[in-house]
Amino acid sequence: MSYDLELENKEILARYKDLISNTYRGLDEENNKLIRKAFDIALDAHKDQRRKTGEPYIYHPIAVAKIVATEIGLGATSIACALLHDVIEDSDYTYEDLKKIFGAKIANIVNGLTKISIMNHQNISVQSENYRKLLLTLSEDFRVILIKIADRLHNMRTLESMAPDKQKKIASETVYIYAPLAHRLGLYNIKSELEDLSLKYNNPEIYNEITEKLELAKESRERYIEEFKKEVSERLNEEGLNFKIKGRAKAISSIYRKMLKQGVPFEEVFDNYAIRIIYRSDAKNEKFLAWKIYSIVTDVYHTNPSRMRDWITQPRSTGYESLHLTVLGPDRKWIEVQIRSERMDEIAEKGVAAHYKYKEGYKQSSDDRNFEKWVTEIREVLEQQQNLSTSELLDNIKLNLYSKEVFVFTPKGEIKILPTNATALDFAFAVHSDLGMKCLGAKINGKLVPISYVLQNGDQIDILSSQNQKPKTDWLEFVVTSKAKSKIKGFLNSQKNQLVDEGKEILQRKLRHAKINFNDEEVNKLQKFFNLKTSQELYLKFQSNDLDASSLRKYIESKNVFNNLLSRFRKSPAKNQEFEEPKETNLDMIVFGKDEEKLNYSYAKCCTVIPGDKIFGFITISDGIKVHNDNCPNAINLRAQYDYRVIPAKWVNAESFKNRVKIEIEGLDRMGMINDITAVISNSMGMDMKSMSIESNDGIFTGNITLEVKNKSQLEESFKKLKTINGVSRVRRV
Repeated sequence: MSYDLELENKEILARYKDLISNTYRGLDEENNKLIRKAFDIALDAHKDQRRKTGEPYIYHPIAVAKIVATEIGLGATSIACALLHDVIEDSDYTYEDLKKIFGAKIANIVNGLTKISIMNHQNISVQSENYRKLLLTLSEDFRVILIKIADRLHNMRTLESMAPDKQKKIASETVYIYAPLAHRLGLYNIKSELEDLSLKYNNPEIYNEITEKLELAKESRERYIEEFKKEVSERLNEEGLNFKIKGRAKAISSIYRKMLKQGVPFEEVFDNYAIRIIYRSDAKNEKFLAWKIYSIVTDVYHTNPSRMRDWITQPRSTGYESLHLTVLGPDRKWIEVQIRSERMDEIAEKGVAAHYKYKEGYKQSSDDRNFEKWVTEIREVLEQQQNLSTSELLDNIKLNLYSKEVFVFTPKGEIKILPTNATALDFAFAVHSDLGMKCLGAKINGKLVPISYVLQNGDQIDILSSQNQKPKTDWLEFVVTSKAKSKIKGFLNSQKNQLVDEGKEILQRKLRHAKINFNDEEVNKLQKFFNLKTSQELYLKFQSNDLDASSLRKYIESKNVFNNLLSRFRKSPAKNQEFEEPKETNLDMIVFGKDEEKLNYSYAKCCTVIPGDKIFGFITISDGIKVHNDNCPNAINLRAQYDYRVIPAKWVNAESFKNRVKIEIEGLDRMGMINDITAVISNSMGMDMKSMSIESNDGIFTGNITLEVKNKSQLEESFKKLKTINGVSRVRRV
């Protein structure tokens, strides 16, 4: 393919000029020189490379640098690193070269980005182990993760050129890892866009449906915002305030979450847009003006007090400040209104960059200290890594990323921020690990409470401890912070390891007496005989004397019998296979992989699959191939963590097969309703109804029906007919 190089060079320069003329931070001459030097090196490093779209590769680093400079709002160092982020990985330039040209700081950041990139390219997906490495890199320098988020955002924006299975893998990984990180770093716009783009590739039908409906509703939304503006602006102008009012549609992924959570269609999600009032203020009057505007808005419209959020008096740990209220707007529908100053809006838009500033000549505020606290917490969790399984680490960190917060006071009146549902024990660990380990109870507002007490906003808490106290297993049932969990697990594991070693010695001694060799094979046989999952459980049973010499005698006596049974079992695999696997005829239904092979499979229990659904196969460790629905609640996790075990699957000649599916139907109860429903299912659609349960309460009925359907189109047709029944308000597949 031939390219117009002259035209491309002009375009490259135009994009570079656009980058340096639209930065969030002001750039002096020295900054400009640094960025230009980085651009020249990147241009040289990528000169012969092209993206999958055929464009010059350099377009990608420039685009990432632009996201870093304008949308995230970092300074010259980060912009230079963004331009260089693929240089070590994709060219002959080495870490040492960059260190010589730019110094250690930039070389280290680019090296950190290279490490993460290499992980992403290995065909092992971003396993939790890699996520751990990513977080370790993150704790060294936050710019690494911010540039990585920008890199991922640009990749998501240009994902069309990828193969569909690759799109799904990258989209799942994005929503699983990068969106939560963007959220925690206060980059709410980027977090929403990452989630929306992930939905676009993971669930295109839903994404397109919501996009179209938002577009159709755009005109009425704009009319509504104009009316709100007119009514409120008049009052605000009277008070001489300098302000602007903006309206925006909520994120597509956020609307979809509400549809799922409330089990309603798009039309029934009322608050799918929000209004923002941004005012100008000096530091002294900032808080006062927010409450003044709140007072004016609530004079004009009725408010819902239970949905009021004050993030100004006590900002979130990300530094986010805003006053949120929900009012009954001009069309008598609930709408969220956000009140914030220009400074607060900047923090909400730019997140960490607006207030953290990487200590580049800015003094730290209390928001920065909150942020530092979060970094410290992550580091502490990582230090405990040997005591946590990788998936537990991931879950702990994600749990703490997304959690809402509760504010409590120490006996000296200092504020501590903890996740919602945190207990007195979580607080003890937050103060100091040793205090957590020895925590006996607490005094809340002077009253004695157990360590499992769930903290409420404004509680003043004093921890009671004892040298004799030790962590217990049941503590894990009520602590929610990752620090508390990892410390407790660390202690329990070290205790357990000691008992396991003792049990192992006891078993070795008993086997020696019985003249049986101690080896892995024998331990596996013992494990199976006593129906235990791991060798650890076996050793613990011998340590606690649950298993003893007489138990071992039973094992030895049954050894021969057991071996005979095993050999007979091995001789007749056909019978066993017939019992466990789908019937031979079923193998025509689904084919797997690029070569469309017929393989044995079974359906996953976490979702329902009927012919015509979009599906994929997942290779389990001990249970063969499991077939999942594309919309399975576990699909994102499987693709993000174990993409190498996901195989494409498609339907072949599905017409002649039947499958069961459960549907839920709701509406106003009346005489003859059940007859009408069964008439549609049995007579009109000719479907077999396997079970039906209907409940009626105060004139509203809810029914669950299990049907045998041939394919998706038959199910969709039956839905249409059921919705035409008088009184039926909703039909959905469970």
